[in-house]
Amino acid sequence: MFPWVLLGETRVASDGKRLSLYQRDTEYSIRLGGRDGELMNSRSHGSEERLAELASARMAARQHGAPQVLIGGLGMGYTLAAALRAFGTTARVTVAELVPDVIEWNRGPLSPLAGHPLTDPRAQVVEGDVAQHILGKHGCYDAILLDVDNGPEGLTYDGNNWLYGEEGLTAAYNALRPGGVYAVWSAGRSPSFTGRLLKTGFVPEEVVVRARGNKGPRHVIWVARRPA
Repeated sequence: MFPWVLLGETRVASDGKRLSLYQRDTEYSIRLGGRDGELMNSRSHGSEERLAELASARMAARQHGAPQVLIGGLGMGYTLAAALRAFGTTARVTVAELVPDVIEWNRGPLSPLAGHPLTDPRAQVVEGDVAQHILGKHGCYDAILLDVDNGPEGLTYDGNNWLYGEEGLTAAYNALRPGGVYAVWSAGRSPSFTGRLLKTGFVPEEVVVRARGNKGPRHVIWVARRPA
């Protein structure tokens, strides 16, 4: 058995929590607050990829020549890579990542995992809160994908409450073009979040997916359309 090796460590500026990158042989892990606080693992990324695939499939019938996609959260790059595949050769995909070290890890040791998606000319990564790219925008995006925290009911950072509340959902609705798709990854279900989506005007669909193909924990993805 190979031991875990610490490759990098940083503090999240918003709350001071410790974020660490570990490697064990070909496996990578990003953890919050210590060795037991795993946020993501390179062996379990199927649901993150499904986030992009489901969003693209729900808007495929109306997808125009150059879809504009916003992703909240870079993670290990799997959602970005899946979005680049799913949305086509003319897509423009912007990823907002709050932690600068996560961006550097994806340019370094994590880069090969998802096929070096940050080197794709269609991709742009920006440091900062995804809320900054949603608030005040009107009809800018064809799809908004959120892989932020653990979902509406599993927050590790209180500042993410805005994204899942009525104000954040209204801002996302306005930022989408008519017929656009708002997709959210979550570690578990949240009936109250589905209710807020409906109240905002979205047409939501709740899809249960597995972390590793047909195996692993069950996660939830909301695919919510803004009516055309």
